[in-house]
Amino acid sequence: MNINIKIGTAEKESAEMLVFYLYEDLKTVEGALAFCDNALNNTITELIKKKEFVAKLNKTITLPTYGKIPAKRIMLAGLGKKKDVTPDKVRQAAGTTATITRDMGIGEVTGVIDSINIPDSSSKEWYQAYIEGFLLALYKFQKYKNVSSEEQKELKELTLLLSKKEAFKSANEAVRHGQIIADAVCFTRDLINTPAQDKTPAILAETAKKLAKEPGILCKILSSPELKKLGMGGILGVSQGSAQPPKFIILEYNGRAKNQDTIVFVGKGLTFDSGGICLKQAKDMDQMKSDMSGGAAVLGAIKAISKMKLPQHIVGLIPCTENMPSGSAIKPGDIIRFHSGKTAEVANTDAEGRLILADALGFAEKYKPSAVIDLATLTGSCVVALGTAASGMMGNNEELKKRVKTAGEKTWERVWELPLWDDYQEQIKSDIADIKNIGGPHAGAITAACFLSRFAEKYPWVHLDIAGTSWCEKNNAYLQKGASGVGVRLLVQLVQNWIRFP
Repeated sequence: MNINIKIGTAEKESAEMLVFYLYEDLKTVEGALAFCDNALNNTITELIKKKEFVAKLNKTITLPTYGKIPAKRIMLAGLGKKKDVTPDKVRQAAGTTATITRDMGIGEVTGVIDSINIPDSSSKEWYQAYIEGFLLALYKFQKYKNVSSEEQKELKELTLLLSKKEAFKSANEAVRHGQIIADAVCFTRDLINTPAQDKTPAILAETAKKLAKEPGILCKILSSPELKKLGMGGILGVSQGSAQPPKFIILEYNGRAKNQDTIVFVGKGLTFDSGGICLKQAKDMDQMKSDMSGGAAVLGAIKAISKMKLPQHIVGLIPCTENMPSGSAIKPGDIIRFHSGKTAEVANTDAEGRLILADALGFAEKYKPSAVIDLATLTGSCVVALGTAASGMMGNNEELKKRVKTAGEKTWERVWELPLWDDYQEQIKSDIADIKNIGGPHAGAITAACFLSRFAEKYPWVHLDIAGTSWCEKNNAYLQKGASGVGVRLLVQLVQNWIRFP
């Protein structure tokens, strides 16, 4: 899609669709909208007065202009109450604009950005949110579909209409960042939505190699022989029931950075999770192709960070395997020895994500990181606790948790902290190993994090359980049914905000 920034006035804009953004508590139309209203015989004023259009968030109405102004159509899009507006509500309104315009078969849209009344101090953030929402809403995963002509409707051009020349610079940078981030999220969504047959660990490793063609990224792939030398019994143990060999993806961005913190992202890369010998129920097992959402988010975040040329040193670690039942599969009661030398009793083979993450978290020590963040679709327990509105956050460092939460609020990929008290560590004690991989019927998200914490003791660490937020059950303003790509925008924002760690 072409995105243009234009300095001009709505009265003279000959757009296919001219979009004004209104607040619910608007009393009278002003400025350019008043000019259009007058040209349309006060139609807009009457709609508002009679409450035939109330500008609630994501509500819209489209009016033909019959040649009375240069634009062919006007759309009024709601932002809700002005006192409650946030960048995410701008993101939502932009997404709603995009999908409605596209579905009408219109190829070009002009957004009257001044109508949002964006505060000067936050203009770049709000412009970027607008671009993200607009582009993310247009995402479709149609690789495997025979698409009808009706479904091939496509928006080709977006114009941001601004009245002040001095706004151009911040808008231009925001557009560039918004495009990069939206592209990375859509890349991540594509990976997650792809069926497991076409994203085996080997294929995911090849994807990482292609990503390393971006400026400043290096990629190394460890296979079974190297994993055995490193003693990565978690990855090897989970993979032994599958015909697909495991891979351990190592991505490094800006490795020569000086006077910068090293931040390590660890992403769970289960390309399919059957549960192993402790087989999952058949219902919804097809969604287990998404059990590599954490790993995909790490790939997407590094893709965006490299294109934005952010200064930090970033390492991405993604252990990749399938978890399958077979005669060679790991069994309940088996003991695993990890890269760190610690051992775990496998009480349940469907608690496999923590086993592969344990090796990756142990391996992260070699980078002497200032911070480590892992992302994983780890537990159904987290979905029970928090639903789909927030990812579960646990960790061992208050400052890092605070930074992650701030980035989550800004991107609306929100997190909610669950306790990681010593009381819960009791539940993962084993009689025959250092720990066991499940902690009983209660507090499953927390005991899973307790398990991971045993391998993240030497650096500041935060764990994000994205089991509830990684998948959308239905469309909303800028997310579609299927993979959400959660984590990409949060991680990028975290790095954008980063200052030297205390």
